[in-house]
Amino acid sequence: MLAHRPAILAIAICLNLSALFATQAGASGGAASFPGAEWPKTTPAEAGWDAKPLAEARAFMQRAGTASFVVVQHGVVVDSSGDIGRRLELHSVRKSLLSALIGVAVGRGTIRLGDTLDKLGVDDAPPSLSPEEKQATVRELLQSRSGVYHTANYETAGERRQRPERGSHAPGTFWYYNNWDFNALGAIYEHAVGESIFQAFQDRIANPLAMQDYRPSDGRYENDGSSQIPAYPFRMSARDLARFGLLYLRGGRWRGEQVVPASWVAESTRGWSQTHIQSGYGYLWWTGFQTRRVSIMDLPPGGFWADGAKGQFVVVDPADDLVVVHQTDGATVTERQMGHLMWLILSAAHARDPGQDPDPSGE
Repeated sequence: MLAHRPAILAIAICLNLSALFATQAGASGGAASFPGAEWPKTTPAEAGWDAKPLAEARAFMQRAGTASFVVVQHGVVVDSSGDIGRRLELHSVRKSLLSALIGVAVGRGTIRLGDTLDKLGVDDAPPSLSPEEKQATVRELLQSRSGVYHTANYETAGERRQRPERGSHAPGTFWYYNNWDFNALGAIYEHAVGESIFQAFQDRIANPLAMQDYRPSDGRYENDGSSQIPAYPFRMSARDLARFGLLYLRGGRWRGEQVVPASWVAESTRGWSQTHIQSGYGYLWWTGFQTRRVSIMDLPPGGFWADGAKGQFVVVDPADDLVVVHQTDGATVTERQMGHLMWLILSAAHARDPGQDPDPSGE
């Protein structure tokens, strides 16, 4: 993940769930479509897409070093490139995967968002958490607003440099993209359900969605000694990430089964804080807003995305019934470059409002 500077604007947004899920059911007006053992596919020409911006998108991805790419509209793969079955490092996309698992656990009453670190018995290596830090709640960790600025495993150099001083902000008062929060949530989840994140994802998400490539051994724990709480990186293929994105596009429902509570999908993809890139941040998801687009990503109102370092993206666009997955393997693609790619895709798809290109240079 790119280093993110803190912002403090908290935002409350009410969602009209019936309107949202009506959009998610498919802009074509038909029944929602889901993949079976394999993804249903069409061609861009059959889907009525414009060939010119799509050709520009492919040329951009070739220059940028894209490893795999999938775009799904109305539940059907319209275009793809690279080896979409190859499992690649997700970096911070892992956090959105955990958000789904926590949503299931909250729905079952296994995890309570109001529980504090103190109540859950969470602490870390000396200098240990202060009494004030231990008042942070599960909800505040999900929002990246815990106020706990202990060193964390799996941080970038930029995150280490920009981490606020310990005790500088009370829980719930300040947004900072904080790997300590995200790692602690993994530990809280595993303690609550008595199962590893990676096996739980297989059982509760991958199996119901019939993911083609994921296996629990594609996850691992990382601990560089910065903290007693490990990170939990994943590897995953583009076509499996597209299933995950489609699950959220369909309000957590998959072929008649409510895999993730619909209320959680809505709550977790709402912009609770505003970030330095003028996006929202939900519960481990980067988000748009209901009344304006995120310009840097050219994301229409109501959209949201998972974001990992160097160019790992799962973009969910309910307004256009789209899921876009982009992965790199060594190359770097920024949010602004991904926004350029989204603008080309939306233009090719004849979106009602393709927005404006956030990176006209295409570099």
